[in-house]
Amino acid sequence: MGKSSAPVVVTYVTLALLILFLLSLGPSRPHISHRRLKLRPASGTTAAGDRRIPFDPIIADIELRRDDREWERAHFPSIVGAPPAEAQPEWEGFIDAEDYINDEGRFNVSHRISLLFPKIDVGPADGFLTSKELAEWNLKQSEKEVLHRTRRDMKLHDKNRDGFISFQEYEPPSWVRRLIDNETDDKFGWWKEDHFNASDMDGDSLLNLIEFNDFLHPADTSNPKLIEWLCQEEIRERDKDKDGKLNFEEYLTGLFHLIRNYDEVYSSTHETDASNEIPAKKLFTRLDLDNDGFLSADELKPVIHDLHPSERYYAKQQADYVLSQADTNKDGHLSLQEMLDNPYVFYSAIFEEENDFIHHDELR
Repeated sequence: MGKSSAPVVVTYVTLALLILFLLSLGPSRPHISHRRLKLRPASGTTAAGDRRIPFDPIIADIELRRDDREWERAHFPSIVGAPPAEAQPEWEGFIDAEDYINDEGRFNVSHRISLLFPKIDVGPADGFLTSKELAEWNLKQSEKEVLHRTRRDMKLHDKNRDGFISFQEYEPPSWVRRLIDNETDDKFGWWKEDHFNASDMDGDSLLNLIEFNDFLHPADTSNPKLIEWLCQEEIRERDKDKDGKLNFEEYLTGLFHLIRNYDEVYSSTHETDASNEIPAKKLFTRLDLDNDGFLSADELKPVIHDLHPSERYYAKQQADYVLSQADTNKDGHLSLQEMLDNPYVFYSAIFEEENDFIHHDELR
């Protein structure tokens, strides 16, 4: 190399050092180390008992197909091992589906988030995700999963294969039948015919797929008859004097602590009173619309979804949690970059590690 080239080399080295210096002044991105992902147990809950909704449809599909195989093995062992009737997804080629979701070349969480972001950002599509948009996305994934399981259960109970379920066809689990046979005070209203009839929205004495889904998941229903039945069940289970309504003592000892948002509605009173009786009386008075000193089934309707949280409740709960964890600039919504900087927040439903596991109390 000649003498004339030396200044050029010095210039390039100086320029490179300047670029590195300028980059060091810019905002730093957190280092994201790979973490092993785990699928949820077949129940759809974590070890801490949390109801979790898969953020990624690929994860949901893997879990549902795995659960389908376990369900078929339990109920239809003769068909297990038969060749598949439809094209199988890419991950079916892996002996263990968890090997697939932990193969970064095939399942990269950052790439998946980039693909999913515009599908979630729809109300409106402004480049940011709100808690409402995240909750709607979670709800969509959850409803798809719940309906899939209901279709599966219909195959088990629809004895004549007509696409409907009669009360005679439906059989509660064996442990419930044994308890019903041994009980004399009729505590098991969930499995009784009035529950079935309340789910039968069109009154034809048969449950179609949507009605059967309501029957299995009444907390998510919009059927007025089934909401009325839920309220009647709350009365029946706590009505010690059997007068068909709840007095204040029955409400205080059996119902008040189950209403999930009472401490939000009366937080200031709840924090300053040593006893729960004052906030309990305030809520009781608010619900007792006719001021007769009792709560009827109809008067429980405003709080029935607090007593029976729906999938929408869990969808919002999960959305609020991930927003609180990934919203690094605390502006109340998420950018794509914030999601890419915190990818495992969104896969926490399946990521489990001793020091990073999200415990039940944190979600409440």
